[in-house]
Amino acid sequence: MKRLNHNHHLSLYFIVIIAIFSGIMAYVRLQNSSQLRHNFYRQWHKDYVVKVNQQESFIDTTPKTETRTALSEGQGYGMYIAVLSAKRKWSKKEYFDQLNNFYLKHRETINKDKTALMSWRAVENNGHWTINKNSATDGDLFIAQALLLASKQWHDDKYQKEAHAILQDILRYEYNPDTETLTVGDWADSKSKYYNLMRTSDVMPEFFDNFYQETGDKRWLVIKNTMLKRLNQLSHQNKTGLVPDFAWVSKNDAQPVKPKTISTENDGYYSANACRVPMMLAGCNDRSAQNTLKRMLKFFSKRNTITAGYTLKGKPLNKYQSASFSAPIFYAVSFNRNEGYDDLFMSQQYIFTRHLPQNNYYDAALTTMAALDADKL
Repeated sequence: MKRLNHNHHLSLYFIVIIAIFSGIMAYVRLQNSSQLRHNFYRQWHKDYVVKVNQQESFIDTTPKTETRTALSEGQGYGMYIAVLSAKRKWSKKEYFDQLNNFYLKHRETINKDKTALMSWRAVENNGHWTINKNSATDGDLFIAQALLLASKQWHDDKYQKEAHAILQDILRYEYNPDTETLTVGDWADSKSKYYNLMRTSDVMPEFFDNFYQETGDKRWLVIKNTMLKRLNQLSHQNKTGLVPDFAWVSKNDAQPVKPKTISTENDGYYSANACRVPMMLAGCNDRSAQNTLKRMLKFFSKRNTITAGYTLKGKPLNKYQSASFSAPIFYAVSFNRNEGYDDLFMSQQYIFTRHLPQNNYYDAALTTMAALDADKL
């Protein structure tokens, strides 16, 4: 009987020890994860956030060069990252305000009307700024989402009013009611040959849901459903499930553009714009969004190495890896664990074993967003 009690006590002892050890390991992993996220944010802020003065700052998209370039896309990413980091108490309201003030100072004027859209590029050289007019829809969408998040983070109605203003102007200047999709910018108006052009990475269903909830404007739901449908049509045109950077859209269809239609010879391939699509679809539970995403993840899960870009039939465009392609995939898989893509989750974590690049704002921004906002890390 004593022998049995002794064994019983030993068993309880080992169970307690294992439980304590597991708890310690979980705590250490949590601490390491938190520290990793913090380190990436601090490095990103140090390398890319540039103060103009005490009131303004911008994201330098061309560091290590003689000129400094601010893009609306970069500013939107910066404002978004500032709010995400503030939620973890790593950033201050002051930092967000400086980025926001730069955006407010560089809003578009269209036909003498001051809008809430941001001019897509501003270049500084020896203290002189050159502003490139026209807007870019992807940047405006991120700015709007960041402002809405900021209004909740700091309980400041000012941000909400600014968000509503830019959302109103996105619908006024960057929306095609004929195709019920967003255009690529205010310059692609009804008089432009690019009026029916869609940038696939502008399909941001979670943002659209948030915009509808905030404004009550049902056009955001129409945009969400229509753009998801067009994206899914593009995905089903190839066995790979990949979508192009840009596509021509009509009321019922979407087709990839040809090379050099708008930007580069890779316009019709899964390249520097479409690489963001997995990140944009990751948290959306819509059946169409999940179908498109999982077709893409299935393709990537069969690759030994994921390289920087593919034709829609799956031929690599480059031999090298790139964080701007891997970070969105990692982010997407973090929302879809135990669904057959866990090898991708492990393989794409290589982006967190390296320092953020100091001369590639795009890679750095997408990696930092993935680190701060991924469901599991």
